[in-house]
Amino acid sequence: MECEKCHRKQKSRAFCYFCQSIQRLPICAQCGKIKCMLKTGDCVVKHPGVYTTGTGMVGAICDFCEAWICHGRKCLQTHACTCPLQDAICIECERGVWDHGGRLFKCSFCDSFLCEDDQFEHQASCQVLESENYKCQSCNKLGQYSCLRCKTCYCEDHVRRKGFKYDKNKAIPCPKCGYETSQTKDLSMSTRSHKFGRQGQTYYDGDDDDDKETAGYGDYEENDSEEEDDDDDDDDDDDEEYEGTSEEESGNEEKQ
Repeated sequence: MECEKCHRKQKSRAFCYFCQSIQRLPICAQCGKIKCMLKTGDCVVKHPGVYTTGTGMVGAICDFCEAWICHGRKCLQTHACTCPLQDAICIECERGVWDHGGRLFKCSFCDSFLCEDDQFEHQASCQVLESENYKCQSCNKLGQYSCLRCKTCYCEDHVRRKGFKYDKNKAIPCPKCGYETSQTKDLSMSTRSHKFGRQGQTYYDGDDDDDKETAGYGDYEENDSEEEDDDDDDDDDDDEEYEGTSEEESGNEEKQ
């Protein structure tokens, strides 16, 4: 529909998404009619010989999508059962339409509902695995299949459940949630990483494995102390050179 005040196109709803204004001619979300012209029919509110428009045609507001429903008995009984937003709860904040009061979106990766506040943040981190590698959740093999809802990888052996028949022409469902899996090589999946100093830089003092040490804050202190010792040695050498030159100058003066 197009709002009569702000002139913005949007989905059919009782109130405008943007300016919250009520439309002059409500549209039924089930049958799409604006005017009820039935003289005799399944209208809950009988109006023989009168055509109803506006709020006189409205019978209810859907609890899921907040759209107008006409006073026809068929629309009132069937729309709530087939409403596409009856399970539309944001996957991030777990709020429904009546809680956040905004628009609903679907993630293009995991096909979950998102509210207007969390859509960009969720889609930016949707293709990040919960683990730190691409290995299967049940073994150490490479995960060939990935579930975008569970954020886990499965190998060829563990993605298939025993005693379950799979259709060759359909994608293999996730053994945990039942959502369709995709091949990891076809996705832009990335692993979870920690960039706050948990893993230090390693270096080797010798050829043996026992000589491995991990660099950390203590290494910086040791390096600072070594630099200070080197500076002290340089100062001592400079003092000795200065004393040697002063003795030579005094010997030359005595000879003269």
